[in-house]
Amino acid sequence: MPASGQLRRLGSRRIARSLAVAGTGVAMVALPLFGATGAFAATTTPVTTAASTTATTAYPDNLDGWIRESLAVMAQNGIPGSYEGIHRNIMRESSGNPAAINLWDSNAAAGTPSKGLLQVIDPTFQAYHVPGTAFDPFDPVANITAACNYAADRYGSIDNVFGAY
Repeated sequence: MPASGQLRRLGSRRIARSLAVAGTGVAMVALPLFGATGAFAATTTPVTTAASTTATTAYPDNLDGWIRESLAVMAQNGIPGSYEGIHRNIMRESSGNPAAINLWDSNAAAGTPSKGLLQVIDPTFQAYHVPGTAFDPFDPVANITAACNYAADRYGSIDNVFGAY
């Protein structure tokens, strides 16, 4: 993917990958006594008080969590895209491997291999990096948001990308 273009929107908010409750609030885990058939039956519910108004969302450290966290960052920065569009492109580009690197195509031959979940080259990552994400093309959330920012600038949305881009 070419490196030309500008950032769509700048933002400085950072999404954490852990649950945090600020103030004097209490976080509780509710475990059902009856009807639970596995660990998935337990839920985690953040509880806040009037003095406690800051909580961040926890995302699992897997493809589903990376996409959902990226969608949250994209929403904060006005970058369009859907879960389905991101997932479809990730599966085509890297099969969900955040450490994927293409060492054989024309970009690699030119010394700039495509990297990460959505196979972004370094100049494109640098041009379309979204503030608040790691400045590392192998970071799954940073890779997804930069690629979606690029796709939004070039094609209107990652949802409009159905082949190599």
